[in-house]
Amino acid sequence: MDGEECEALEKLVYMWGYLPGALPQRTPLLTPFRVPVSGYNWKDVSGGGCGFAMAISEPGKLITWGSTDDLGQSYVTSGKHGETPEPFPLPNEVSIVKAAAAWAHCVAATDCGEVYTWGWKECIPSGKVFGETLSGVSPEKDAQGKQGSFLTEQVSPRSKVSKSTGGTVSGGEISTKRRKVSSAKQAAETSSSGDDILTAMPCLVTLNPGVRITSVAAGGRHTLVLSDIGQVWGWGYGGEGQLGLGSRIRMVSSPHLIPCIDSSSYGKDISASLSQGSMSSEGQNFRIPGSCIKAIACGGRHSAVITDAGAVLAFGWGLYGQCGQGSTDDELSPTCVSSLLGIRIVGVAAGLWHTVCTSADGDVYAFGGNQFGQLGTGSDQAEVLPRLLDCQSLENVNVKSISCGARHTALVTAGPWGRD
Repeated sequence: MDGEECEALEKLVYMWGYLPGALPQRTPLLTPFRVPVSGYNWKDVSGGGCGFAMAISEPGKLITWGSTDDLGQSYVTSGKHGETPEPFPLPNEVSIVKAAAAWAHCVAATDCGEVYTWGWKECIPSGKVFGETLSGVSPEKDAQGKQGSFLTEQVSPRSKVSKSTGGTVSGGEISTKRRKVSSAKQAAETSSSGDDILTAMPCLVTLNPGVRITSVAAGGRHTLVLSDIGQVWGWGYGGEGQLGLGSRIRMVSSPHLIPCIDSSSYGKDISASLSQGSMSSEGQNFRIPGSCIKAIACGGRHSAVITDAGAVLAFGWGLYGQCGQGSTDDELSPTCVSSLLGIRIVGVAAGLWHTVCTSADGDVYAFGGNQFGQLGTGSDQAEVLPRLLDCQSLENVNVKSISCGARHTALVTAGPWGRD
């Protein structure tokens, strides 16, 4: 292939599934459909929320399309662009390098290290940062000295759910979880109505001077961002510990530094770590491997991060085992997934109820809810500890990247001879 032919190649974008507004008919796309991309050269497909899609063009413009109805939050977060991809209304001088979308909000990072977010108002931060150090993460007052009691509304610890045996979650727990989700959703929907709960205009997030963000992640109602020096900041809903601040903070309305390493403890599967000689019986007192965070992921109500040494930490809702601790407890602080110690993890993704990791060797480990087969284990049983996927389809392949939807998982493998 000569140079002219190489230049003639263009990056194409395909999509499939349920995406209202992508085509005139409001039915799921059962096969890949090529997106009309006139005038755009695609750099990355960053995913979309409920009913719309997002991509980043070569010049760094955020492109959105999809949901044209007015029946939900996607109408606002998508930019109301319908089936034709169009630039999202960010400032003209902004160049986007990373973007993520969740059920009700979006977040994007620029090449200058700034962060924009929009969508459901409770996901949008307000005020200034008032926790500059790892020890200053307790939200007591905002930058203007006003009492920040609205930030620290505590949720009573949920009643303990019964532990399942054999690494699975029982049907009773699933029913309990569904009731909780329905109740939470109903409360959110009845607390406000219409545009009162949405903001279409992107908000520039205020962070400490000098903080430069390089990556972003959006969860069900919370957001994490990663700085160029490996610090993690978070805001939004934290009732299950998904903000990693050590307590059930219902709502955090300003970005807070999350103590991912210094204040973290090893996970609860102590025996697995002991067998690898990586910790003593007082393992809770040992430092997490690594000095900074290299990757972040948000699930529905849990979060996961990877240190520069390849250790995985998870925190938040644990009802399905999505924190990988061998139990169904919530983890209120970043907690090392100790059964993965000794394996260098390089990639992590999180769905509504599950977490998936990839190793430097190209292996895949999955844990959490599995009602729809999203773990890829060959069954629909949940896994409360990371499980190596050893299915035939992954034999002799090296997984390069991983992505989780609410109820599914997708991955990309290396090409022939290890090429992308």
